[in-house]
Amino acid sequence: MDDSEFHRIKRLPPYVFAEVNAMKARARAASQDVIDLGMGNPDQPTPAHIVAKLAEAAANPRTHGYSNSRGIPGLRRAQAAYYARRFGVELDPESEIIVTLGSKEGLANLAQAITSPGDVIMAPNPSYPIHPYGFMIAGGSIRHIPVPGQITIDEFMPALEHAVRHSVPKPIALVLNYPSNPTAQVVDLEFYRQVVDFCRRQNIWILSDLAYSEIYFDDVPPPSVLQVPGGREIAIEFTSMSKTYSMAGWRIGFAAGNKRLIHALTRIKSYLDYGAFTPIQVAATAALNGPQDCVAEARALYKERRDVLIEGIQGAGWDIPSPPASMFAWAPIPEPFGKLGSLAFSKLLLSQANVAVSPGVGFGEYGDTHVRIAMVENKHRIRQAIRNIKVVLADPERSIDLYLRGLGDNVTPLKARA
Repeated sequence: MDDSEFHRIKRLPPYVFAEVNAMKARARAASQDVIDLGMGNPDQPTPAHIVAKLAEAAANPRTHGYSNSRGIPGLRRAQAAYYARRFGVELDPESEIIVTLGSKEGLANLAQAITSPGDVIMAPNPSYPIHPYGFMIAGGSIRHIPVPGQITIDEFMPALEHAVRHSVPKPIALVLNYPSNPTAQVVDLEFYRQVVDFCRRQNIWILSDLAYSEIYFDDVPPPSVLQVPGGREIAIEFTSMSKTYSMAGWRIGFAAGNKRLIHALTRIKSYLDYGAFTPIQVAATAALNGPQDCVAEARALYKERRDVLIEGIQGAGWDIPSPPASMFAWAPIPEPFGKLGSLAFSKLLLSQANVAVSPGVGFGEYGDTHVRIAMVENKHRIRQAIRNIKVVLADPERSIDLYLRGLGDNVTPLKARA
């Protein structure tokens, strides 16, 4: 069935991840042992006390009706308490917080609420796909700000000023995402201060995605843009339960900040959904208000995996920067394979090492020199992936030759390379 004639579908680029996903499916159908470091899907179970609260609430038949589109009051109060203890930011749960069906849905529906046809939105490139394409679906146009790797405020501000100066019409909003998916970069409060000051002068909204706020490995946790004086005048921030509490499939997130933007999102959502299943919201409340040992344990787990991945892959001859946060490593394609681009290199790794990664071009054209590696397998599996990749890296000329001779879309058992 061809859907290409539909206007909003025509505005979206091809979904490059689909090619790698199709290869994974074929490999698994052929009983190949694929080590999947592609999708950022947490592999750990949701903590038991959160699941128990879900079961308890679901046993009450009165919780099975329509819920509250903007979230039950207790959950909004719990999110306000989180902001107070984590960032020192006091929020009104009635006017400055709304519950979303994950941060992705919140961003997409805010785009519908604030975007008129032809409006310009500035988004980092590479970035998580919903950041630019949520606004494209809503009828807006995207002005990309290149951020291919780690970028300082001294580099970011000129790029931001250039984007504003050369955009017609003037941009209405800027998307930020730190810790970043896919680049894993973090920024400090000074970064946010300069961006907030500039955007306030230019009357530009800031839309901050803070989904990875609790997956960090340095002593100083990532800050919130709402901590900056004046931030709440122009900024809204999206967070999520998905990674922090291994609740990805539960689809619970939040938007917090500017009252006008929260009100706009509330209006749109009131027409589109009745909120998440009430027992899920009750369990999310228990997660935020309950013991946070599980969050520290998840952070420690990802740090262990990061250290195993970086030490092992660098030992194999692939120089990958150690990510300071998130569950991803943003890996520059090794020089001998650079001419392939990220999609072909991802397919090469899958076909010859049985390791799936995400091609950087799927996050924007400025990501085509990298692949994203998700730390969603245990340490044993990560070490196995490193051993497999080491075989490929040991003979780049042969690996590229195998790929170019037509084996790129078929997974080849490693023993066939011997």
